[in-house]
Amino acid sequence: MNDLRQHQIDAINHVHNAIFDGERRMVVQAPTGAGKTRIACEFIRDALGEGKRIIFTVPKLDLINQTLDAFRDNGIDMSKVGVMQAMHEMTNWDMPLQLCSVQTLNRRNIPPADIVFIDEAHIWSKLYQRWFLDPAWSNTPIIGLTATPWSMWMGRYFHRLIVATNTRELIREGVLSDFRVFAPHSPDLRGVRITAGDYNEAELARVMGENRLVANVVETWLRLGQDRPTLLFAVDRAHAQHLQREFIKAGVPTDYQDAYTSEQERIAIRRRFHDGTSKVVCNVGTLTTGVDWDVRCIIVARPTRSEILHVQIIGRGLRQASGKDYCLILDHSDNHIRLGFVTDIMHNELRTERPPVTAEPRVPLPKPCFNCHAVLPPRTKQCPACGYIHQPPDGRIAYADGELVELPQRHPPKQKPKVGDIIRGYGQSRVYSMLNSYARGHGYRSGWVGHKFRLLFGDWPQALADSGEEATPTLKSWLLSQHIAYAKTARRGDT
Repeated sequence: MNDLRQHQIDAINHVHNAIFDGERRMVVQAPTGAGKTRIACEFIRDALGEGKRIIFTVPKLDLINQTLDAFRDNGIDMSKVGVMQAMHEMTNWDMPLQLCSVQTLNRRNIPPADIVFIDEAHIWSKLYQRWFLDPAWSNTPIIGLTATPWSMWMGRYFHRLIVATNTRELIREGVLSDFRVFAPHSPDLRGVRITAGDYNEAELARVMGENRLVANVVETWLRLGQDRPTLLFAVDRAHAQHLQREFIKAGVPTDYQDAYTSEQERIAIRRRFHDGTSKVVCNVGTLTTGVDWDVRCIIVARPTRSEILHVQIIGRGLRQASGKDYCLILDHSDNHIRLGFVTDIMHNELRTERPPVTAEPRVPLPKPCFNCHAVLPPRTKQCPACGYIHQPPDGRIAYADGELVELPQRHPPKQKPKVGDIIRGYGQSRVYSMLNSYARGHGYRSGWVGHKFRLLFGDWPQALADSGEEATPTLKSWLLSQHIAYAKTARRGDT
């Protein structure tokens, strides 16, 4: 694991600890470009070496060949790989590693496996309900991989969330590209109904397809886009095709892709995009997950209330590439005003139900200046662009017609993880062994181990084996702090 990054090593250790503790349903969260498939390949190589069988699923057919390439790049023995997807040339049920499309598994018997990986695990499939809850699979580790494990159903089927790292950290480390956001005058979405938690697509297409906004999208890219390779996210097929025509009319070579685009044409579009023949690809719902293209500009012409869709769209542009200074984001949809920066969207728990509508936002959201319409960081009273001093809101919101202005990012200081969280990340079995070793070295009774374990995990240790592992410096430091705190409390009690 010498070539792994620290967050990948940490994720692998957390998964091993969870499995050792008896957990069989877990999700590894890491941003786009953080190397989730690389993490999975470490487990896959070890499992193949031990003669085990593995299933790796992908939610879309066009991710099959991309995942095969990732397996090759990460040293997987391709002679042990079979593919379950229609009549793929590598179809072979005897192979110990089966790469499967979810669509194919829905129609066939699931092959036996000792470990399962679910790529893009936030995308729901009816397969999961019968598969994950089947008693025959209850002791098989099923590991989800996703950048956005926030679907409200996920907590019903996965039981532990392992956060490998976050977007802000990876940008700071140079693993992901930084970004600049230009936010819009807001489209008037009053009257657009909410369907299944997001905007009704038919009504949204009508609003976003007005000629005024279409022209603004093209003119803004010509003014700010700097000829960068660009993905454009539209509402529906008609909207995307309309935008494609407007770009072509302006002299910009532009491709179009949707769910009906053939695999051969998708390969050709990707080739044209990377050789510079095509500058913009207008798409509907096909380039939001699993895309490893060299994208340097994102045009968002599709409003959404979904954090998942928002983060997945922006994530397409955050991969690093040679000569890439930052990803330019032209947000014509007001999503950043509504949802915030992707670096601020984080959750530490799996959801089992939709959060209440009245819930307060996680972080304060940006607001437009009433005077000059520049987009301001949260809680800014005086506009840095025009000097206007904001009074308490009176219900007025004005927007510049046809212009985007840059949205400044906030860069809060790096926060160190809490010591208790680090120790709990070792897993219950390791901590139990470390506590026993420490107790033996200091002559403590067995009750002391149970007490300290309960302080960390909220429950007494049950059926855990003592491997004899020595306590880490972090655990020793925590135990010392507990001893000092107890001594201080005892002294106060005496006085």
